[in-house]
Amino acid sequence: MKQYHPNEIEPKWQAIWEKTQAFEAEDFSEKPKKYIAEMFPYPSGYGLHVGHVRNFTIVDVLARFYRKLGYNVMRPFGYDTFGLPAENYAIKSGLPPQETTITNINHFREQFGRMGMGVDWSREINTSDPEYYRWTQWVFKRLFEKGLAYQADNFQWWCPVDKTVLANEQVENGRCWRCGSEVEKKRMRQWFFKITAYADELLACIDELDWPEKIKTMQKNWIGKSVGAEVEFEVLDQIPAKNKRQTHAKIKVFTTRIDTIFGATFLVLAPEHKLISQLVTKNTTSKVTQYVTNALRKSEVERQENKEKTGVFTGAYAINPMTKAKIPIWVADYVLGNYGEGAIMAVPAHDERDFEFAKKFDLQIIQVVENNDNDKCYHGEGKLINSGEFDGQQSDKAREEITKELIRRKIGKERTTYKMRDWLISRQRYWGAPIPIAYDKTGKAHVISDDKLPVLLPKITDYLPDDSGRSPLAKDEDFMKVVINGEVMTRESDTMDGYACSSWYLLRYCDPKNAKQAWDKRKADYWNPVDFYVGGDHAVAHLLYVRFWCKFFADEGLIDFREPVKKLLYNGYINAPDGKKMSKSKGNVIDPLEIVEQGYGADALRTYEMFIGPYDMDAAWATEGLSGVYRFLNRIWTLTQEYLKAQKSAQNHTKDQMLSKLQHSTVKRVTEDLHRNSFNTAVAALMEMTNGLYKLKVHGFSKDFESAIKTLLVLLSPFAPHLAAELFQQLGCDIDKAKWPKWDEKYLTAEKVTVVVQVNGKLRGKLEVETESLNDEAQLGKLAKSEPSVKKHLTGQKIKKIIILPKNRLVNIVI
Repeated sequence: MKQYHPNEIEPKWQAIWEKTQAFEAEDFSEKPKKYIAEMFPYPSGYGLHVGHVRNFTIVDVLARFYRKLGYNVMRPFGYDTFGLPAENYAIKSGLPPQETTITNINHFREQFGRMGMGVDWSREINTSDPEYYRWTQWVFKRLFEKGLAYQADNFQWWCPVDKTVLANEQVENGRCWRCGSEVEKKRMRQWFFKITAYADELLACIDELDWPEKIKTMQKNWIGKSVGAEVEFEVLDQIPAKNKRQTHAKIKVFTTRIDTIFGATFLVLAPEHKLISQLVTKNTTSKVTQYVTNALRKSEVERQENKEKTGVFTGAYAINPMTKAKIPIWVADYVLGNYGEGAIMAVPAHDERDFEFAKKFDLQIIQVVENNDNDKCYHGEGKLINSGEFDGQQSDKAREEITKELIRRKIGKERTTYKMRDWLISRQRYWGAPIPIAYDKTGKAHVISDDKLPVLLPKITDYLPDDSGRSPLAKDEDFMKVVINGEVMTRESDTMDGYACSSWYLLRYCDPKNAKQAWDKRKADYWNPVDFYVGGDHAVAHLLYVRFWCKFFADEGLIDFREPVKKLLYNGYINAPDGKKMSKSKGNVIDPLEIVEQGYGADALRTYEMFIGPYDMDAAWATEGLSGVYRFLNRIWTLTQEYLKAQKSAQNHTKDQMLSKLQHSTVKRVTEDLHRNSFNTAVAALMEMTNGLYKLKVHGFSKDFESAIKTLLVLLSPFAPHLAAELFQQLGCDIDKAKWPKWDEKYLTAEKVTVVVQVNGKLRGKLEVETESLNDEAQLGKLAKSEPSVKKHLTGQKIKKIIILPKNRLVNIVI
């Protein structure tokens, strides 16, 4: 009998699939479409580990499943190749990122192929290919022309090791997400995309998305919409007036509780606030400067942690516009510079953070919303007190009236603000898409015309940025000089954040070879939105940016849909055996090719990763579990070999009805499980069917056994495609021509039998139960006692025991 050797079978079928281009998708097919993709990976030099395989296998299982159901499936693949790792490696090795990237891609492609992934390789893309980033630059140009790409001076996170600006989401616990070094704040002129222009729509559409609730909540929190009022506080004679009509300078404050303004007893500015340097006095300058320096080293997460409040008095005062009271101006790190105006009116009686701050620094606390406990901070609604003409009003009503009064006095207005800031895209690095901008002698920015795109990255040898904050491109004089309309201009030396290139690749997959436009609109509209998007990282930034650009493209008439992804599957991690995340630096990475070459094969690895647990839960790698799945696949191989040997003598047997029931019930279970993305229970059902077939073969192979084996193989094929294809071929058929099986409910209808119920040996009732229920004595006893005709004979009686005789279909209740 033939033995199961994955390393012989799998290369054979991988070669067949490659030769026949088995997974190429057809544009505009008459079949219903399914567009299924993973968040494309960065091709590191280390290649894939088994944690990556889970993500990719989910996509492959879905793609193979829907192909079998008759869908026109597009499952493309590509590489997010720009970024710091390749550039840092170039600094160490001297090898250009262009070369190492291609080497890494080739290694990735080999690993991917060895896993048996059914990819449409005709749609492969690479973001560092000039023919790709040419269109990223084209998108920049469109955004610039619409006023959605702009420059601004601001404090930015700066990594002193990588010597580049970082976005907020790239700072983790005060450290650079790439190198782990401590970051600092630096005021720089940067390029931004105005994502806040779409903030309301991005927020409003979240609830309609078929995405995990935790991801939708994270997106809502990141956008952080707040509706309230803006009010101006006059500063007392500390800052020169901005114009002659003002007697005092103003500090703008945003608040969602303007009804509590009569209780504002001090102002607090964020350490980033631009007026701080003008507010300080001779006596406070040193302390304030030191405090601001220390605060700007912290991440926003650290500054928002529930810990003891810190702060410093500026020496300046402002006037509460409603009470006319003189109130001190402080600086504290619990106020963020990117929220509102970077300043708050502190109402310690009705805000926990302000309350803690006031208690620590002995600042005045005035209650303005009535509550039963005057000694505690109260932040709920209620009747106003100590609020002048607004006393007695309910706080929610007072918000409207006080806002109207501020508007009437021209010192306030209604305002909506967002925690989300505009998308910072400037990077002071070499390995990224060049920003298509040049500056004339006056410093005015000019966008590069379409016919001059792409702006190509020059080949350089010095990849180190300098401490001034300019990228390595600034050292290349030939690159920096460009002639536009006869005028010599200076190019922008910054490159774009890698997220820019990954914000539209789902559209490029639809038309990857188009040299005339980023995509053909008909093709994009045919394939999109993406039906399944699978990933285990980038829960906030990437998904928000993809949605933002999709809405912009729709407004530009480039596509006819406004949300890019129908269903998001966010998979958990496969961690190392010790439960820690796999990482090359920790030395706990498991190479999938090592698993394959050890003899387990790709099919066992794929199936194990789908069986290890619910796809959205983390799981720890266990070789014992892999071995168990390999034995399961080996049993299917052995069963098929035994059938092939005995098929000439196959006979009809009385067990055929049980075979049909096993077959049809499994088809239903696996189909429904895959439709609800319950991959682990689908594999469990296949294991149960295999066990069932082994039990039935004891009675000999019936003529229907081949149909059952073929059904099992088709159901198995999304998980273990090589094994399924090989055994199907041994049975004399082509699995590619086999359709997904359907179940017949008539085989699933449970057989019912009559059970007699006695009380003290006398007939008192009957039960109609399914045959399988005869084996559940506890359930039979409950059903017997609850039968109405029996129940009346038990009223007031003590049950001594219940005798159950399943074979006799009898229950006797002894009272």
